[in-house]
Amino acid sequence: MNVWEILGWMLWSVVFIGYLFALFAIIGDLFRDRQLNGWWKALWIIFLIFLPFLTALVYLIARGDGMAERSDRAARAAEHATESYIRTVAGKSPSEEIAAAAALLEAGSISAEEYEQLKTRALS
Repeated sequence: MNVWEILGWMLWSVVFIGYLFALFAIIGDLFRDRQLNGWWKALWIIFLIFLPFLTALVYLIARGDGMAERSDRAARAAEHATESYIRTVAGKSPSEEIAAAAALLEAGSISAEEYEQLKTRALS
């Protein structure tokens, strides 16, 4: 094997892995889309099986904007769920954190600057 054959294999490997990423993103988007009925989803899957590269390209061009919106919506929902879970596990609401910081300020344990930092962090 010479260097050009190795580079060729590497190029085709990168293209194939990129295609697999696109394929899984498309399939995930199909099942995430609630506006598309089951028959259309099945049709897209069939075309992805028999004409994979052309179908992936058409899907990304035709439905790319909606795909980005659904992905963004899912990411925001996951972030919100994570923040909500962390707040419940932490056990303190922002107002309780501010009250605790105010008590530390009154006791002289922290400075006014540290109090403002704690207050800003609790409100964000």
